[in-house]
Amino acid sequence: MNYSKFYGADADFENSERRIENLERIFENNEGKKCEYVFSSPGRAEILGNHTDHNHGKVIVAAISCDILACVSKENGNVIKVCSEGFPNIVVDLSDLSEIDSEKGTSTALVKGVARAISDKNLPIGGFTAYLTSNVFKGAGVSSSAAFEVLIAEIFNELYLGGALTPFEKAVISQYAENVYFGKPCGLLDQSGIAIGSLVGLDFADPLSPSIKHLGEISGYSLVITNTGGDHSMLTPHYAAIREEMEQIANYFGKKVLREVPYDTFYEHIAALMQNFSGRAILRAIHFYEENERVDIASNAILSGDVETFLKQVNASGLSSISKLQNSYPAGDTAQPLLLGIELSHKIIKHGAVRLHGGGFAGSMLAIVRNDETEEYIAKMKEYFGEQNVFKASVRPLGTARVK
Repeated sequence: MNYSKFYGADADFENSERRIENLERIFENNEGKKCEYVFSSPGRAEILGNHTDHNHGKVIVAAISCDILACVSKENGNVIKVCSEGFPNIVVDLSDLSEIDSEKGTSTALVKGVARAISDKNLPIGGFTAYLTSNVFKGAGVSSSAAFEVLIAEIFNELYLGGALTPFEKAVISQYAENVYFGKPCGLLDQSGIAIGSLVGLDFADPLSPSIKHLGEISGYSLVITNTGGDHSMLTPHYAAIREEMEQIANYFGKKVLREVPYDTFYEHIAALMQNFSGRAILRAIHFYEENERVDIASNAILSGDVETFLKQVNASGLSSISKLQNSYPAGDTAQPLLLGIELSHKIIKHGAVRLHGGGFAGSMLAIVRNDETEEYIAKMKEYFGEQNVFKASVRPLGTARVK
């Protein structure tokens, strides 16, 4: 089995094989039969484009070398059973896919939401049994929920649809599940990066048909993700407020999202905007426009091999998230581990970049570190934030897919 397309050229192939064999053994011991399929769904790293996707902006995202593995068998009937290592079993009867408020924020909601989105397309769905194990980093903002959603979509796709869904169609289905059934107003960055794979630039000007640019790789550098701590459980209102404030500015101009408002038009009306909106909302809009420009510059830099310019854009994005987007910590939080981690990283990294990773307010930061500095940087981050909270990752060439 060639695992390099799933985990990158530097993958620990023996460990990958052990994980799959162990999961197959658990499935057979519990179900009394062999599983029919094995699937893999990766985590993702947001390289650039912090909080722009939901307003139809531009992003750079990479699938990375951690994943949820699933052993799956197709079942007669309409019942789905998902058994995840360390979690209660999920059982969903496809004959009732109604939204239930008490299920908001749960994996059950995600399964039902994916099934409903596919069913609403008048496509067939049916039962299956799945056993899952994951090494997607906990609390590191690599989007385990999106990896789970896209995994469920791909299982339906393989078992009942003959692989007809494109990666982006799976991403849209998964976003619906998270927005409507799970209750989190996310954009499409997470699901798209996981479904498509590799390192890509995405332009969501048309959110249902984005332009996708494959960017290759950033040679000579490693991705290091550090979970700096903090609780995500109460942060959904903070994430939602970013989108809401950007869209309030867009609504002033009679538009739904900021991408529909030219920057010059926005800037010419700053004085009027100041009479109607908070300074924070205006600053968040400025971040949106400037972040889109950074994505363009960085994408071209990667393609031309200009690593220095690319890293400069990543660092600028990190500073903008702190000063304009203002999502490095929630109001009133004096611990501020994420902001502290970014500052310490800048003092250690001589050749590279660092920025908060994902939604922000708590949790993780992403560092892009030159290979000859990576070992020292990882050691320092482990000293500050704990051995279990620092993860080295590589770009994964393939998105969510059947392994065998």
